Amino acid sequence: MTAGIDAHVHLWDRAVDPQDWIDAETMAPIARDFGASDLSEMLASTGLDGAVVVQSSNSLDESIRLAELDSSAIAGLVAWVDLAAEVGPQLDRIRKNAAVPVVGVRHLAHIDPDPEWMMREEVSAGLAVLEREGLCFDLVVREWQLPQATRLAARHGGLRFVLDHLGGPPEPGQDRSTWASRLRELARQPNVVAKISGLTSGLAPGAWRAADLAAPVTIALGSFGPERLLYGSDWPLAELGGGAAPWKSALEALLAGLSAAERARVFGGNAADVYSLS
Repeated sequence: MTAGIDAHVHLWDRAVDPQDWIDAETMAPIARDFGASDLSEMLASTGLDGAVVVQSSNSLDESIRLAELDSSAIAGLVAWVDLAAEVGPQLDRIRKNAAVPVVGVRHLAHIDPDPEWMMREEVSAGLAVLEREGLCFDLVVREWQLPQATRLAARHGGLRFVLDHLGGPPEPGQDRSTWASRLRELARQPNVVAKISGLTSGLAPGAWRAADLAAPVTIALGSFGPERLLYGSDWPLAELGGGAAPWKSALEALLAGLSAAERARVFGGNAADVYSLS
C-alpha cells in the first residue's frame, strides 16, 4: 500500500530561526512555534503517514537544525543552500548530524531582491551540483516568474524541478488566463512536477468551498496529469485558511473523478518517487 505523504509542510522555532514574515495581527493562527509533535497531530488529522519539511527562510543554520529533527513524521527535507556559492560544503554541513535525508533545495526566489535570480550563471552552476547529487529544486515563484522557471527547466533538463503552490494562481473570482497559459508552458518541460498546495492560505476560514478551487485544480490536472502532481498542505500556513484537514477534504472531492491508483499517486506515490523517499 502506498504511504500517504504530505509534500509540503513547514516547522519553525522562532527563538533560533525568527520568521519575520509572520505578521502577528493578520497571521495570528501561525504566530507561534510549530514542532514535530504538532506535525504528527496534523498528519493524523489528514490520515497521512509522513511529510516533506520545506525550509521557511534563506538560512543555512535553519536547514541544519531542521535536518537534526528526529521524528518518524518527517520523511525528508527540502533545505536551503546558497546556490551562488560552493554547494557541496553547505550540503555536507546540513548532512553532518542529520536525522532527516536532504531530498531537495529551495530558495525564496519570489522575494529575492534580484528579480532575475533564477537566470544567474552562478545559480546554474549550483543547480548542476544538485543534479549530480540527485536532489530536486523546488520552485517558489509568482505568476510573473513562471516564464523564467520554464527557461530554467529547459536549461537543466536532467534536474527535477518541483513547482510549489502551482505557481500562485489568482484567487477565486480573478482572471486566471495568464497564469494558466504560463503554467501549461512550464508543464511542457518533462522534468517539472507541481504541488497542489497553498491554495487556501490566502482565503478566510469558512469563506471558501471546494468548488471555489475547482478551476486551478482542473487546470493543473490538464497541464501535468495525475502522474506529475503532489498533494501538499502548506501547513501551518493552511491554518490561515481553516486548517489542513478541510483543504485535504476539498482536494479529495475535486479529484474524485480520478481512479484510486491515480489518487494514491497524488496523495503520496508521486512525492515518494520525486523526492526518492525510502
